[in-house]
Order: sequence, then structure tokens, then C-alpha cells
Amino acid sequence: MVIKGVVGLDRLQRVLGVKMGRPELLRRALVHRSYANEVPGEEDNERLEFLGDGVLNLVVAWHLVESYPGCREGELSQMRAALVRWDILAAVAHRIGLGEYLLLGRGEERSGGRTRPSNLAGALEAVIGAIFLDRGLKTARRVILKLLGPELARLAEGQPVVDSKSELQRIMQARWKRVPRYEVVRAEGPDHAKTYTVQVLIEDKVLGQGQGSSKKQAELDAARRALEALSHLA
Repeated sequence: MVIKGVVGLDRLQRVLGVKMGRPELLRRALVHRSYANEVPGEEDNERLEFLGDGVLNLVVAWHLVESYPGCREGELSQMRAALVRWDILAAVAHRIGLGEYLLLGRGEERSGGRTRPSNLAGALEAVIGAIFLDRGLKTARRVILKLLGPELARLAEGQPVVDSKSELQRIMQARWKRVPRYEVVRAEGPDHAKTYTVQVLIEDKVLGQGQGSSKKQAELDAARRALEALSHLA
């Protein structure tokens, strides 16, 4: 779905649960740099992304301080970092179908830019920035907490914010039509206290290596490290 103007954004506003007074701000949040480079007079979404990043960090910190009164600063910082990671934001953007709305240049479109995690995460932050400018902090906070609802629920239950294996598989299938595979490199230590080292690969390329006290934990660690590596390539 390529939206040239502001008409057609009603569905996205319904998904977000917000009615924009200035829908042109929401449209700008969807303009990738590649599109702005091809269309004279277009402004890309990077300034809104910068603003949205700050608003997101503020709202998440605010929520954590209110929700976890017994946690100290270090614990709160770790929880916030887990919630605002690029792969989390990309997963949230994918969940609401944000990629359908992106305005991309021809080359970016052909190279899979509509599903590229960095584009999705950046656009989500830009959308947050647009909502903040148009409707203020109260509405931006409500939207952010709604968007992060599943992740916040997992955090409250003491579970990992994201299943790294599932997220890595989603990204691999969306971008390269491949499924990652996991190989045990070694298992060290006595039977009651083994440490497993696992690699995750796409075809024959190693994406990440992790360790854990079980094969499952080592696979999750390898997937997490692969996601971190991909964030620098996205």
C-alpha cells in the first residue's frame, strides 16, 4: 500500500487508536530517505524519528518507575533497554502492518526495504514523534503503552521481552526467504553442569554464537547475538 498523500491513513490511525489533527505529520513519519531523495520537496522522517526516540525512552522509563517501585536504577535501565531495542520496535511495527504504509524510493523498494527491520523500527519511532507533536505527551504515552502491551506483559510475568529465535526466523523469512538453523559446537563440563555452545547459521554463514546451560538457552543466546549483528547491517 503506497500512500502518496494523507488520504488512506485512516486505517493506520484506527490501528494506532489516534485521530490526527494534522495527518500530514503521520504521512511524513512514513517517508523514507530514499523516497525523499527521489521526490523534490519531500521531507524524510528522520527528524521525527529522532524526536520519537526521545519520547519513547521517556514514556517507557516513566512506566517502569511507576510499575516497579522496588527496582533500583540499574534494573530499570536494563528493562528499558530491553523494551526499546531496534528488534523489539521492528517486531511491533510488523505486528501493526506499518511496512505497508512506508513511502520508499524505487531502489529501496526493490531491495526489500518494506520489511527491513531498521526501516520498520525507524518509522515506528517517527510515528511516535508525529503523535507527540500533534496530540501531546498524554496521547503519545497511551499509544506507546498500547503498542508495547504484549512486551510489557511478558516483562511483568518475568519472561524475556522477545523470543529471539522466533524474531530471528521472522526476519530471515521476510527478507531472505530462509530459515536459520542451529548447530551445537561443543558441550563442556560434567553432565549435571554442562555449558553448551551453539551457532546459528543461514546456509553456511554463521550469524551468531551463544552459550547456555541447556541447548535451548544456548540457541536463544545465539539468536539474540545474531539479531544484534543484524542491527548493524540493517
